Amino acid sequence: MIVKNKLLNYSDMVIYQNNEWFAFSLDSVLLADFVVLTNTEKNIIDLCCGNAPIGMLLSKRTNANIVSVEIQKEICDLANKSIKENNLEKQIKIINEDINKLNYNSDTFDIVTVNPPYFKNEVKLNANTIKSIARHEIKVSLDDIFKITKKILKNGGKFYMVHRVSRLLEILDKMRIYNLEPKELKFVYSKVNSDSEIVLIKGIKSGKPGMKVSSFVVVHNEDGSYCDEIRRMYG
Repeated sequence: MIVKNKLLNYSDMVIYQNNEWFAFSLDSVLLADFVVLTNTEKNIIDLCCGNAPIGMLLSKRTNANIVSVEIQKEICDLANKSIKENNLEKQIKIINEDINKLNYNSDTFDIVTVNPPYFKNEVKLNANTIKSIARHEIKVSLDDIFKITKKILKNGGKFYMVHRVSRLLEILDKMRIYNLEPKELKFVYSKVNSDSEIVLIKGIKSGKPGMKVSSFVVVHNEDGSYCDEIRRMYG
């Protein structure tokens, strides 16, 4: 069933979702908040955008042009419905395409963001095809993501990704192969004293070596409520 929800606590923004497929997650909120924006960025692209929560969240903080790319037409239709209702057609463009077939010139974008499928195909697939494509590397791999990012991101441009900690070393190795120098990590913990399962990653195309680990994020208090930092992100 298609449902219309508020986008976080923004009274003026809505997002359409299908509760039989998937809803956007906290990971998208964390990634959008992790992105550093200045007045110099003119063009941003969000790969594997789903129903476009990251693009919409970034639009609250920047006037840059935003392209959101999603391979599944059903999800793109929901994204377009949200963009139209939020009157964001002039700022956000939704593209229904395989990222391997994107037809952009080299050095086009100032920022690339991606919340990609987390799991390799050897993990048991969901019976729901739309969920499986969103969660598993059926249609897109890490190499695909880094290859297109290397092409379309400007030298000195910023790359932001959210992913599983279990694949971090693989990600960092591939980033360097594709000339995306890892610059910052931010680990996310469900609760204090829990293991981190999610990490936010920043890279710079053709950047100089040198990486920092910034202050971590804890999602839940001991009673299960959201911590203040997450409450701030949700508005």
